[in-house]
Amino acid sequence: MKIIIINGPNLNLLGKREPDVYGAETFEDYFSKLQFKFKDVELEYFQSNIEGELISKIQETGFTYDGIVLNAAAYTHTSVGIGDAVKAVKTPVVEVHISNTHKREEFRHVSYISAAASGVILGFGLKSYDLAIESFLL
Repeated sequence: MKIIIINGPNLNLLGKREPDVYGAETFEDYFSKLQFKFKDVELEYFQSNIEGELISKIQETGFTYDGIVLNAAAYTHTSVGIGDAVKAVKTPVVEVHISNTHKREEFRHVSYISAAASGVILGFGLKSYDLAIESFLL
């Protein structure tokens, strides 16, 4: 099984940015733990702060991978283009958020991705990624 995690803007700052919301661990450190935990899964990781690069990566992997775990971060609430890319590909996409976006600012309650995603997991911290990967293994 081949799964890619695609992270959007500012997630490269995990461990530094708002640790009270996002925790103190870097995503690279957490990704190593995911690779250890899911040894039978070929896991890849991609992060970009640029909307078009995220769309290109979804298109690139969206017909050949078994799953996409997508945390589009702030683009979740603004990017029709990312939502359209998720609709356009055949690979199932699970939308992930570290925080519970419904407990945050009103604009974060809207997702342009959820309607096209096969599932949405939010509010479980970095464990949200584990849950998304596990959903592909069911």
